[in-house]
Amino acid sequence: MDPMATQCTVLALTDDAVMQTKAVFNLIREVGIDKLEQCEPQIITQATRLGQLPVESSSVDFTIAICKSSEFPGTSLFEEISRVVKPGGTIVIRKALLSLGEDTSKASSALERELLLAGFLEARNLPIKSGASCEGVQHFMVKATKPSWKLGSSFAIKKGTKSLGKVKILGDDDDLIDEDSLLTEEDLKKPQLPPGGDCEVGSTRKACKNCTCGRAEAEEKVEKLGVTLDQLNNPQSACGNCGLGDAFRCSTCPYKGLAPFKLGEKVSLSANFLAADI
Repeated sequence: MDPMATQCTVLALTDDAVMQTKAVFNLIREVGIDKLEQCEPQIITQATRLGQLPVESSSVDFTIAICKSSEFPGTSLFEEISRVVKPGGTIVIRKALLSLGEDTSKASSALERELLLAGFLEARNLPIKSGASCEGVQHFMVKATKPSWKLGSSFAIKKGTKSLGKVKILGDDDDLIDEDSLLTEEDLKKPQLPPGGDCEVGSTRKACKNCTCGRAEAEEKVEKLGVTLDQLNNPQSACGNCGLGDAFRCSTCPYKGLAPFKLGEKVSLSANFLAADI
């Protein structure tokens, strides 16, 4: 007998009332671990009724779960299996499809996700040599491994040394660039301010007596309308209809007589605004 085989511990779980030892060894042969065939497996039936497996923590090398129900094994049993399996140990689950038309890949992927969420690694589907068991029920099989580290293990993280960049210090002999030489003749020209008109805008915002810039004409148009310059430069409307035109304006609208405009944009008056209509 192989001394390694006698040291291996096999745990077989099922939600059924009975499980034959022959079924356990047949599953071991399908997985391809020959050394486990000489082990004496510990079989636990109706495992769903157990709140805790009667096995010591980290004492099992190989765990087999043959499922009769689709809900087996549940989340609590996955936690128990993770507790009793040794670090680096293996778990193999064989389940039956709910129907002959069910997709095997989808069912296998769902079981693989459950194993990953339970803390196992390298979950993958295994081919079954005998495609169907008795009564024509289709099965699939998934294998996973428990991480090789124990709960509470710690590892030292090596931090790489970060080298500082080299700083070059200029000496007296090094050539320096004159900053003034970088300026062009255009950069040295003094900026010319725009000339002011004869009626610059002041605190009163009124045109002068000899206005030639057109401000007096603009004020004359505003006086005819009965609105202020602020109302023309930034028109606002409480009712929202002032900018639509006279057809939508009320009788007291200050913009009555003006062409339609956009609220918030400066109202432009035509050149012949003061000209008589007839």
